[in-house]
Amino acid sequence: MEERFRDFTKKEIVDATKSTEVLIALDAESKAKVDEMVSNAVKAGGSIYAEPQDHGWMYQHSFADLDGHQWEILYMDESAMPQG
Repeated sequence: MEERFRDFTKKEIVDATKSTEVLIALDAESKAKVDEMVSNAVKAGGSIYAEPQDHGWMYQHSFADLDGHQWEILYMDESAMPQG
């Protein structure tokens, strides 16, 4: 797969398990959906790289995919967002 990817770039290909290449953030419709998405990623071979964080108005959980890319899944309740 990596050899085919080299056909599309002249740059060095990063080993995402050793360097951060991208951080992908996706919005979910609920806290339960956040946990479901992370659980499904882990079942598919990914790994948790940060424990869930609940800020009251925002909930997030994170995993790394098989290539080491970091994914942040979050739910935000904008009506509960601090004003300031």
